[in-house]
Amino acid sequence: MEKPMPGNRATRAQRKCNAEAADWILRNADLKQSVEDKDRFRQWLDQDPENRRAYSAAERLLGDARKAIESDPALLNINVKPRSTAKPLAVSLLLLACAATAFLMLDGPMLLQADAIAGTDEMPSLTLEDGSTVQLNASSAIAVNFDGKQRNIRLLRGQAFFQVAHAPERPFTVQAGTTRVTALGTAFDVRLGEADTEVTVTENSVLVESNDATRSSVRVTQGEQATYDRNSGKTAIQPVDRLVALAWQRGQIAVENAPLSYVVEEMNRHFSGRIVVAGTALAQRRVSGTIAIADIDAALAFIKQALTVKATRIGPLIIIR
Repeated sequence: MEKPMPGNRATRAQRKCNAEAADWILRNADLKQSVEDKDRFRQWLDQDPENRRAYSAAERLLGDARKAIESDPALLNINVKPRSTAKPLAVSLLLLACAATAFLMLDGPMLLQADAIAGTDEMPSLTLEDGSTVQLNASSAIAVNFDGKQRNIRLLRGQAFFQVAHAPERPFTVQAGTTRVTALGTAFDVRLGEADTEVTVTENSVLVESNDATRSSVRVTQGEQATYDRNSGKTAIQPVDRLVALAWQRGQIAVENAPLSYVVEEMNRHFSGRIVVAGTALAQRRVSGTIAIADIDAALAFIKQALTVKATRIGPLIIIR
Protein backbone atom coordinates (compact mmCIF):
# COMPACT_ATOMS: atom_id res chain seq x y z
CA MET A 1 0.00 0.00 0.00
CA GLU A 2 1.31 3.40 -0.95
CA LYS A 3 1.34 6.25 1.52
CA PRO A 4 2.42 9.88 1.18
CA MET A 5 5.74 11.09 2.47
CA PRO A 6 5.62 13.01 5.78
CA GLY A 7 4.75 16.64 5.22
CA ASN A 8 7.48 18.22 7.37
CA ARG A 9 10.65 16.89 5.82
CA ALA A 10 13.99 18.18 7.00
CA THR A 11 16.04 20.41 4.72
CA ARG A 12 19.57 19.45 3.75
CA ALA A 13 20.96 21.95 6.29
CA GLN A 14 18.72 20.54 9.03
CA ARG A 15 19.82 16.99 8.25
CA LYS A 16 23.46 18.06 8.40
CA CYS A 17 22.76 19.70 11.74
CA ASN A 18 20.99 16.55 12.99
CA ALA A 19 23.91 14.38 11.93
CA GLU A 20 26.34 16.65 13.80
CA ALA A 21 24.10 16.51 16.88
CA ALA A 22 24.08 12.71 16.80
CA ASP A 23 27.88 12.78 16.54
CA TRP A 24 28.15 15.09 19.56
CA ILE A 25 25.80 12.88 21.59
CA LEU A 26 28.17 9.97 21.09
CA ARG A 27 31.30 12.08 21.71
CA ASN A 28 29.88 13.49 24.93
CA ALA A 29 29.20 9.96 26.18
CA ASP A 30 32.93 9.21 25.93
CA LEU A 31 34.26 9.06 29.48
CA LYS A 32 37.71 10.15 28.20
CA GLN A 33 36.51 13.17 26.24
CA SER A 34 39.17 15.88 26.09
CA VAL A 35 38.76 19.44 27.37
CA GLU A 36 39.37 20.68 23.81
CA ASP A 37 36.51 18.53 22.54
CA LYS A 38 34.20 19.92 25.22
CA ASP A 39 35.15 23.46 24.17
CA ARG A 40 34.45 22.63 20.51
CA PHE A 41 31.05 21.30 21.54
CA ARG A 42 30.15 24.53 23.35
CA GLN A 43 31.28 26.55 20.33
CA TRP A 44 29.15 24.38 18.05
CA LEU A 45 26.10 24.92 20.28
CA ASP A 46 26.61 28.70 20.21
CA GLN A 47 27.04 28.88 16.43
CA ASP A 48 23.37 28.49 15.54
CA PRO A 49 20.04 28.08 17.41
CA GLU A 50 19.35 25.14 15.06
CA ASN A 51 22.31 23.34 16.62
CA ARG A 52 20.69 23.57 20.05
CA ARG A 53 17.36 22.37 18.65
CA ALA A 54 18.99 19.40 16.97
CA TYR A 55 20.99 18.51 20.07
CA SER A 56 17.85 18.70 22.22
CA ALA A 57 16.13 16.29 19.84
CA ALA A 58 19.11 13.93 20.04
CA GLU A 59 19.07 14.19 23.84
CA ARG A 60 15.41 13.19 23.87
CA LEU A 61 16.30 10.06 21.91
CA LEU A 62 19.19 9.40 24.28
CA GLY A 63 16.83 9.94 27.21
CA ASP A 64 14.49 7.29 25.85
CA ALA A 65 17.44 4.93 25.60
CA ARG A 66 18.56 5.79 29.15
CA LYS A 67 15.06 5.12 30.50
CA ALA A 68 15.07 1.73 28.81
CA ILE A 69 18.45 0.93 30.35
CA GLU A 70 17.46 2.21 33.81
CA SER A 71 14.30 0.10 33.78
CA ASP A 72 16.45 -3.04 33.69
CA PRO A 73 16.74 -4.33 37.30
CA ALA A 74 19.94 -6.19 36.41
CA LEU A 75 21.68 -2.90 35.62
CA LEU A 76 20.23 -1.03 38.57
CA ASN A 77 21.53 -3.66 40.98
CA ILE A 78 25.07 -3.86 39.59
CA ASN A 79 27.64 -4.47 42.31
CA VAL A 80 30.41 -2.00 41.51
CA LYS A 81 33.78 -2.46 43.22
CA PRO A 82 36.07 -1.69 44.89
CA ARG A 83 34.62 1.08 47.16
CA SER A 84 30.96 1.51 47.99
CA THR A 85 31.39 5.31 47.85
CA ALA A 86 32.30 4.99 44.19
CA LYS A 87 29.18 3.03 43.31
CA PRO A 88 26.78 5.91 42.46
CA LEU A 89 29.27 7.57 40.13
CA ALA A 90 30.33 4.30 38.54
CA VAL A 91 26.73 3.24 37.96
CA SER A 92 25.90 6.65 36.45
CA LEU A 93 28.86 6.42 34.09
CA LEU A 94 27.92 2.87 33.15
CA LEU A 95 24.32 3.89 32.47
CA LEU A 96 25.51 6.78 30.31
CA ALA A 97 27.75 4.47 28.29
CA CYS A 98 24.93 1.93 27.97
CA ALA A 99 22.51 4.66 26.91
CA ALA A 100 24.92 5.84 24.21
CA THR A 101 25.15 2.26 22.97
CA ALA A 102 21.37 1.98 23.04
CA PHE A 103 21.15 5.27 21.13
CA LEU A 104 23.04 3.55 18.32
CA MET A 105 21.03 0.34 18.64
CA LEU A 106 17.76 2.31 18.50
CA ASP A 107 18.98 3.88 15.24
CA GLY A 108 19.22 7.35 16.77
CA PRO A 109 21.67 8.83 14.20
CA MET A 110 19.56 7.54 11.29
CA LEU A 111 16.32 8.82 12.83
CA LEU A 112 17.85 12.29 12.89
CA GLN A 113 18.85 12.18 9.20
CA ALA A 114 16.20 10.20 7.34
CA ASP A 115 12.80 11.25 6.01
CA ALA A 116 11.62 7.65 5.71
CA ILE A 117 12.90 4.48 7.39
CA ALA A 118 11.68 0.90 6.86
CA GLY A 119 11.75 -1.57 9.74
CA THR A 120 12.95 -5.15 9.51
CA ASP A 121 9.38 -6.31 8.80
CA GLU A 122 8.45 -3.48 6.41
CA MET A 123 8.83 -2.76 2.69
CA PRO A 124 6.71 0.39 2.36
CA SER A 125 5.77 2.17 -0.87
CA LEU A 126 5.80 5.97 -0.62
CA THR A 127 4.46 8.68 -2.91
CA LEU A 128 6.72 11.72 -3.27
CA GLU A 129 5.41 15.25 -3.74
CA ASP A 130 6.05 15.19 -7.50
CA GLY A 131 4.03 11.99 -7.98
CA SER A 132 7.08 9.72 -8.16
CA THR A 133 6.95 6.58 -6.03
CA VAL A 134 9.60 4.74 -4.07
CA GLN A 135 9.47 1.34 -2.42
CA LEU A 136 11.96 0.72 0.36
CA ASN A 137 13.44 -2.65 1.12
CA ALA A 138 13.47 -3.75 4.77
CA SER A 139 15.88 -1.81 7.03
CA SER A 140 16.35 0.89 4.37
CA ALA A 141 16.29 4.67 4.73
CA ILE A 142 16.14 7.73 2.47
CA ALA A 143 16.39 11.50 2.81
CA VAL A 144 14.48 13.70 0.34
CA ASN A 145 15.49 17.16 -0.91
CA PHE A 146 13.12 18.61 -3.55
CA ASP A 147 12.95 22.20 -4.71
CA GLY A 148 11.79 24.05 -7.81
CA LYS A 149 14.89 23.09 -9.82
CA GLN A 150 15.85 19.60 -8.75
CA ARG A 151 14.68 16.39 -7.09
CA ASN A 152 17.38 14.75 -4.97
CA ILE A 153 17.16 11.57 -2.92
CA ARG A 154 19.89 10.20 -0.67
CA LEU A 155 19.80 6.46 -0.11
CA LEU A 156 21.22 6.40 3.39
CA ARG A 157 20.98 2.66 3.82
CA GLY A 158 19.65 -0.42 2.07
CA GLN A 159 17.71 -0.60 -1.18
CA ALA A 160 14.91 1.23 -2.96
CA PHE A 161 12.96 0.99 -6.21
CA PHE A 162 12.02 4.28 -7.91
CA GLN A 163 9.31 5.04 -10.47
CA VAL A 164 9.99 8.59 -11.58
CA ALA A 165 7.33 11.10 -12.60
CA HIS A 166 8.15 12.88 -15.86
CA ALA A 167 9.53 16.37 -15.20
CA PRO A 168 12.68 16.90 -17.30
CA GLU A 169 13.05 20.48 -16.09
CA ARG A 170 13.68 19.09 -12.57
CA PRO A 171 16.34 16.34 -12.74
CA PHE A 172 15.72 13.34 -10.47
CA THR A 173 18.89 11.99 -8.83
CA VAL A 174 19.63 9.35 -6.22
CA GLN A 175 22.89 9.53 -4.26
CA ALA A 176 24.01 6.17 -2.85
CA GLY A 177 27.36 6.49 -1.12
CA THR A 178 29.75 7.88 -3.75
CA THR A 179 27.48 6.83 -6.64
CA ARG A 180 24.99 9.24 -8.20
CA VAL A 181 22.14 8.00 -10.40
CA THR A 182 20.26 10.43 -12.67
CA ALA A 183 16.94 9.25 -14.05
CA LEU A 184 16.29 9.72 -17.75
CA GLY A 185 12.52 9.12 -17.59
CA THR A 186 12.68 5.76 -15.93
CA ALA A 187 12.08 3.13 -13.28
CA PHE A 188 15.14 1.76 -11.52
CA ASP A 189 16.42 0.03 -8.39
CA VAL A 190 19.40 1.06 -6.25
CA ARG A 191 21.04 -1.19 -3.67
CA LEU A 192 23.71 0.22 -1.33
CA GLY A 193 25.54 -2.89 -0.15
CA GLU A 194 28.41 -3.34 2.28
CA ALA A 195 30.96 -3.81 -0.52
CA ASP A 196 29.21 -2.61 -3.67
CA THR A 197 26.45 -0.48 -5.15
CA GLU A 198 24.00 -1.95 -7.66
CA VAL A 199 21.82 0.00 -10.07
CA THR A 200 19.19 -1.96 -11.99
CA VAL A 201 17.07 -0.36 -14.71
CA THR A 202 13.62 -1.76 -15.49
CA GLU A 203 12.41 1.06 -17.75
CA ASN A 204 14.26 3.42 -20.13
CA SER A 205 17.72 4.38 -18.81
CA VAL A 206 19.78 6.15 -16.16
CA LEU A 207 23.16 7.87 -16.00
CA VAL A 208 25.46 6.49 -13.29
CA GLU A 209 28.23 8.82 -12.11
CA SER A 210 30.68 8.97 -9.23
CA ASN A 211 32.01 11.56 -6.83
CA ASP A 212 35.41 10.20 -7.84
CA ALA A 213 36.58 12.18 -10.87
CA THR A 214 38.72 9.25 -12.04
CA ARG A 215 35.62 7.13 -12.70
CA SER A 216 33.81 7.76 -15.97
CA SER A 217 30.02 7.96 -16.12
CA VAL A 218 28.04 5.09 -17.67
CA ARG A 219 24.59 4.88 -19.20
CA VAL A 220 22.57 1.89 -18.00
CA THR A 221 19.54 0.89 -20.06
CA GLN A 222 16.45 -1.20 -19.53
CA GLY A 223 17.24 -4.79 -18.59
CA GLU A 224 20.78 -3.96 -17.39
CA GLN A 225 22.43 -3.86 -13.98
CA ALA A 226 25.53 -1.85 -13.13
CA THR A 227 27.57 -2.99 -10.13
CA TYR A 228 30.25 -0.74 -8.65
CA ASP A 229 32.75 -2.67 -6.52
CA ARG A 230 34.15 -0.27 -3.94
CA ASN A 231 37.19 -2.46 -3.28
CA SER A 232 38.39 -2.62 -6.89
CA GLY A 233 36.88 0.68 -8.02
CA LYS A 234 35.46 -1.02 -11.11
CA THR A 235 31.95 -0.96 -12.55
CA ALA A 236 30.53 -3.97 -14.39
CA ILE A 237 27.36 -3.95 -16.51
CA GLN A 238 25.41 -7.11 -17.20
CA PRO A 239 21.94 -8.09 -18.41
CA VAL A 240 19.44 -8.91 -15.67
CA ASP A 241 15.91 -10.27 -15.49
CA ARG A 242 13.42 -7.91 -13.85
CA LEU A 243 11.80 -10.69 -11.79
CA VAL A 244 15.20 -11.74 -10.48
CA ALA A 245 16.37 -8.19 -9.71
CA LEU A 246 13.15 -7.27 -7.89
CA ALA A 247 12.66 -10.57 -6.06
CA TRP A 248 13.28 -8.64 -2.82
CA GLN A 249 9.83 -7.07 -3.23
CA ARG A 250 8.44 -10.58 -2.64
CA GLY A 251 10.72 -11.21 0.33
CA GLN A 252 13.12 -13.32 -1.73
CA ILE A 253 16.46 -13.19 -3.48
CA ALA A 254 17.37 -15.20 -6.57
CA VAL A 255 21.12 -15.80 -6.67
CA GLU A 256 23.48 -17.66 -8.98
CA ASN A 257 26.87 -18.55 -7.48
CA ALA A 258 26.66 -15.68 -4.96
CA PRO A 259 28.91 -15.57 -1.88
CA LEU A 260 27.30 -16.51 1.43
CA SER A 261 28.24 -13.06 2.76
CA TYR A 262 25.88 -11.47 0.20
CA VAL A 263 23.00 -13.75 1.19
CA VAL A 264 23.55 -13.06 4.89
CA GLU A 265 23.69 -9.32 4.25
CA GLU A 266 20.23 -9.51 2.65
CA MET A 267 18.89 -11.72 5.45
CA ASN A 268 20.05 -9.19 8.03
CA ARG A 269 17.70 -6.60 6.54
CA HIS A 270 14.80 -8.73 7.78
CA PHE A 271 16.28 -9.75 11.14
CA SER A 272 16.08 -7.66 14.30
CA GLY A 273 19.26 -9.27 15.67
CA ARG A 274 22.43 -10.01 13.78
CA ILE A 275 23.54 -12.92 11.61
CA VAL A 276 27.29 -13.40 11.24
CA VAL A 277 29.44 -15.88 9.33
CA ALA A 278 32.35 -17.46 11.20
CA GLY A 279 35.38 -17.02 8.97
CA THR A 280 36.26 -15.41 5.64
CA ALA A 281 36.53 -18.74 3.84
CA LEU A 282 32.96 -19.68 4.76
CA ALA A 283 31.70 -16.20 3.88
CA GLN A 284 33.07 -16.66 0.35
CA ARG A 285 31.43 -20.04 -0.27
CA ARG A 286 28.93 -19.88 -3.11
CA VAL A 287 25.17 -20.31 -3.05
CA SER A 288 22.62 -20.63 -5.87
CA GLY A 289 18.84 -20.69 -5.76
CA THR A 290 15.77 -18.69 -4.73
CA ILE A 291 15.88 -17.97 -1.01
CA ALA A 292 12.99 -16.67 1.12
CA ILE A 293 15.15 -14.21 3.09
CA ALA A 294 12.14 -12.61 4.83
CA ASP A 295 11.62 -15.99 6.55
CA ILE A 296 14.83 -16.32 8.56
CA ASP A 297 14.21 -19.91 9.64
CA ALA A 298 13.49 -21.02 6.07
CA ALA A 299 16.54 -19.15 4.77
CA LEU A 300 18.79 -20.72 7.41
CA ALA A 301 17.43 -24.17 6.56
CA PHE A 302 18.27 -23.55 2.89
CA ILE A 303 21.81 -22.46 3.71
CA LYS A 304 22.44 -25.34 6.11
CA GLN A 305 21.34 -27.85 3.48
CA ALA A 306 23.15 -26.17 0.57
CA LEU A 307 26.51 -25.72 2.33
CA THR A 308 26.34 -28.37 5.07
CA VAL A 309 26.89 -25.82 7.82
CA LYS A 310 25.44 -25.20 11.27
CA ALA A 311 23.64 -22.17 12.69
CA THR A 312 23.85 -21.41 16.41
CA ARG A 313 21.54 -18.91 18.12
CA ILE A 314 22.82 -16.93 21.10
CA GLY A 315 20.10 -14.45 22.05
CA PRO A 316 19.73 -11.96 19.18
CA LEU A 317 22.85 -13.35 17.49
CA ILE A 318 22.97 -16.16 14.93
CA ILE A 319 26.38 -17.59 14.04
CA ILE A 320 26.76 -19.63 10.83
CA ARG A 321 29.74 -21.97 11.09
